[in-house]
Amino acid sequence: MNEITSRYLPLDDAQRRTLHNEIHARPSARVRLPALIVYVAVLNAGISREQEWQHLCRLPGHADLNLDKLGGNFLRLRCDGYTVKWERHTEFTRYSIVQALPVHAQWGATLPELAPHVAVGTEWLRGIPGQTVAAIQLAMLPEGMQDADLLNKAQAWLGAGAIIGSRMGNTSEGQSHSCLLTHFRIGEDGFERMLVLAPADTPEGRAGRISQRVLELETYRLMALRGLPVAKHLSPVLAQAEAQLADITARLERKQDGDQSLLDDLVGLAARVERATAEHGYRFSATRAYDRLVGERIAELRERPLAGTQTVGEFMQRRLSPAMATVVATSQRLAALSERVARASALLRTRVDIATESQNQQLLEKLTRGQDLQLRLQSTVEGLSIAAISYYVVSLVLYGAKALNKLGLPMNPEMAAGLSIPIVLLGVWKTVQRIHARIHSQG
Repeated sequence: MNEITSRYLPLDDAQRRTLHNEIHARPSARVRLPALIVYVAVLNAGISREQEWQHLCRLPGHADLNLDKLGGNFLRLRCDGYTVKWERHTEFTRYSIVQALPVHAQWGATLPELAPHVAVGTEWLRGIPGQTVAAIQLAMLPEGMQDADLLNKAQAWLGAGAIIGSRMGNTSEGQSHSCLLTHFRIGEDGFERMLVLAPADTPEGRAGRISQRVLELETYRLMALRGLPVAKHLSPVLAQAEAQLADITARLERKQDGDQSLLDDLVGLAARVERATAEHGYRFSATRAYDRLVGERIAELRERPLAGTQTVGEFMQRRLSPAMATVVATSQRLAALSERVARASALLRTRVDIATESQNQQLLEKLTRGQDLQLRLQSTVEGLSIAAISYYVVSLVLYGAKALNKLGLPMNPEMAAGLSIPIVLLGVWKTVQRIHARIHSQG
């Protein structure tokens, strides 16, 4: 826990300073025009922070770079005549090299070569750990906004492809503070090209914020589109699963198959749907998040139309929105299929429960009939038991009477036995009743 820093406050929460400093974790670069920003974003799945640190140590003058400096996921390194900015995100890491714009690539140049003139060197660029997801050469020029031949010169600088562009921002005088031009195409060197034209007196902080918005816009666009191939791959799989679910539901309605067969098919289908949800749920959620970021960055540009071109917002609306709609529809389709499988499972479970209840009812009826028979049998046995016990008691009376007769007592043994029968029967019956009463009272 952090030590107290003010005599007016309690001790700091353990996360207070970390959370507070998060707002300053990724400050915008300060860019002096004219500038060239070479930007590379790579997927970092399977790439450790140590690997990226080792690559940053290859920069001139930074061989002794401490690994702990990469703990905040942001680092700016100053080299001779240029700076390198490193940022690690959840799925990708981005590297931005800010340097002066080469003389041969100034406004009016025709498709100038830029990759060989990157300050860090092409070998360092090629050695960045990870797989490239975005690579952009952004030139920021302090001229050209009022050029009557603006679109033709931009076309020459960017190369073949329809120009997309707009005026950006809104100054206190109600004017745009810069102009963005691009064609969203990958050149032979593997880079996209973008142009930002701004007045020569543009503050370095504003230029840095403009570059960050533009670069993030394209990065988030490409990351959002990573959900589209997944959605297209899932489409036939979902169609097959929906058809199978419809068949299972029809069989359930017609009572065509046994419960075990239906349950096996339904469990197999549910497992496939849940597996697809587990495998692709994050990708669909990430796509929606990246798409929202694209919308935010476009809004931050505060675009104004540039005669003869589509704005970036219009281009994204026509090209990106359908792809995002496909991803959202597939995500919703997968969720709806999961819910329908759950409802079908509930229907089958209800049917099984009803069948089980019917079987239990029949079993109870059989048990009741068995208990009735057992009670009757028990009553019969009890009657026979009373008769048998009475017979033995009367026999004892007879033998006793005979013995007494032999001893000289004047009595008829048979008469004595016969007269004792009602008394014996009554006594045995009373005894059996008392035993039953005692057992029931104890139970």
